[in-house]
Amino acid sequence: MADSIKIPDGWNTRNIPNQSGKHILITGGTSGLGMESAKALVSAGAQVTITARTERKGKEAAKKIGTGVQVLELELADLASVRAAASRVLVLPYNFDVVLLNAGVMIPPFTHTLDGFELQMGTNHLGHFAFAGLIAPKIHGRVVAVASQAHRMGSFGDGTFDEIESKCLGEGQYSRWGAYGASKLANLLFIAELERRRLVHHWPIIPIAAHPGWSHTNLFAAHTETFSDRIKSFATSKIAQSAQQGALPSLAAATFPGLLGNSYVGPRGIGEMRGTPRLVRARSLAYDQSLGANLWAVSEKLTGVTWENSLHA
Repeated sequence: MADSIKIPDGWNTRNIPNQSGKHILITGGTSGLGMESAKALVSAGAQVTITARTERKGKEAAKKIGTGVQVLELELADLASVRAAASRVLVLPYNFDVVLLNAGVMIPPFTHTLDGFELQMGTNHLGHFAFAGLIAPKIHGRVVAVASQAHRMGSFGDGTFDEIESKCLGEGQYSRWGAYGASKLANLLFIAELERRRLVHHWPIIPIAAHPGWSHTNLFAAHTETFSDRIKSFATSKIAQSAQQGALPSLAAATFPGLLGNSYVGPRGIGEMRGTPRLVRARSLAYDQSLGANLWAVSEKLTGVTWENSLHA
């Protein structure tokens, strides 16, 4: 059955099925891939909620996206904010057909979140793990995590609980790209482990991952501390595909009919750097069951969020 599911060459926003009556939540919808995804989904008829670090920034973005966009204040690097945002979602009178875990940070200087996590692991993985887990009772459809080709440079050492926890806490030598790669590998391990658990527990959730290839977003522009950073930012602005094009894999992951759990969508061009969406394959480590289970256990310990408790409450 999996082999029969193919995203047609040239798939774009005009191919998004009618989303009227669907509710979709997008983290980090104030710029870049998140905003472009929100625009396309609103145009297709969806009722969209975006998250923003501040309500003011969210409302400014909502005006650019379209009519009826809702704003949810959420700072993924702060578990208190994650819990507050989740509490507001849980009292909504509707469920979400898609939750697109899009927000993230990339290659910042070393710093900790308010809860003592390395910023990239804390924002890109742990914050999303906690938020999606807390609102899991309101998800009756797809959870889409936005990963990256940078997952191929990510590592959790020997993959033990202690090694993963150390990485999440930012212990040892810090590499901006290494930490980013680990956080993106974590996104894929999370989706694979969520698929295994939902099959066991019969959860009404379909976990899917996507990556945008090489896309020009504010993530590159935000970090120009070194000469190398400036060169990469300049090259990205001149060569990479637009954020609108980069959002297509996420949009296909969110809306293309029939996708199976743990599907992965990326660009179809050379090296998956650019192009229209197709089903792709992550590196083998992203499907490692032992590593996925250990990451899940560490994530539960550090965030205090247990998906099973949320869904069986």
